[in-house]
Amino acid sequence: MSSLDSVLDKDGVRLTVDDAVATVTLTHPAKRNAQSPALWRALTEAGRALPGSVRVVVLRGEGKSFSAGLDRQAFTPEGFDGEPSFLDMARGPESELDATIAEYQEAFTWWRRNDIVSVAAVQGHAIGAGFQLALACDLRIVAEDVQFAMRETSLGLVPDLTGTHPLVNLVGYARALEICATGRFVHAEEAERTGLANLVVPAGELDAAARDLAAALLAAPRDAVVETKALLSGAVSRGYEEQRIAERAAQGRRLRDLAGIPD
Repeated sequence: MSSLDSVLDKDGVRLTVDDAVATVTLTHPAKRNAQSPALWRALTEAGRALPGSVRVVVLRGEGKSFSAGLDRQAFTPEGFDGEPSFLDMARGPESELDATIAEYQEAFTWWRRNDIVSVAAVQGHAIGAGFQLALACDLRIVAEDVQFAMRETSLGLVPDLTGTHPLVNLVGYARALEICATGRFVHAEEAERTGLANLVVPAGELDAAARDLAAALLAAPRDAVVETKALLSGAVSRGYEEQRIAERAAQGRRLRDLAGIPD
């Protein structure tokens, strides 16, 4: 695949590939990259369309905001063209509503695959679904003007796009509850201090910082990064002894591979 091939460009999502680095861009800056079911389907499609050569995926948003969250049109009686409104879905069978939300969540799940490392480059507003999309990634670089907020609870809803698990893992239960229940903004300094952000940079340096991090992530051998990511992501649910066993098994695989010994 040639450098900077455009693999997908639809419904507010563009996927480009430059060798081992893919970039997913939200492309509706006039609407502050507000999200819709069509955008979520396009994000899911982008994940499925990644070439096997890709090791790092950078997620970014055009314009002044990363994503202002769910497009409020979803809550109007007419909803989006060609889509059932959220109000109509709520009136339907509970099993269908559950299946629909599960489909929406697919746009947020593939970023944690072990074979890639995902990096969100976040500027301006990242609210609600925008916050959850940033949380879906492994790492976050943020601009100094970033404003995270989880507004669902303030609207009588709950965060349901996979953001609660990484939020609690990053900042702890008490702070996660306070952030969600109050709907307040989390700015750059707090984001870096609490682990929501790996790095804070001036807005004009955000894309360059993401490129630098992508290059650094590519420096180590792919299989070692894949094994390390699997070890670290699984550590949350394993006990200490279980993690020791997992480390030994992973290291054994790496040593056999380096020695040219087939499994």
